Amino acid sequence: MTGEPDSPVKDKNYNLITVLQLSLHHAWMLDQYVKDAESQGDEELAKWLHRIQDNNLKAGEQGKQMLLKRLQYENG
Repeated sequence: MTGEPDSPVKDKNYNLITVLQLSLHHAWMLDQYVKDAESQGDEELAKWLHRIQDNNLKAGEQGKQMLLKRLQYENG
């Protein structure tokens, strides 16, 4: 990001790990938002939020597989 100092912990997988964590965190948060919408009788909103949650879960699974392959390759 602009304005952030260089970090010695960043490597080629840093962004992948960050986006993976954010995708799964958002999926977890969206679970409550879906429940809130359903409890308020807003099925349209609940369905929309659930689709976003599904996308985040899918991205999380793809990210986990990508990270696994990269770590296996790096460790022989």
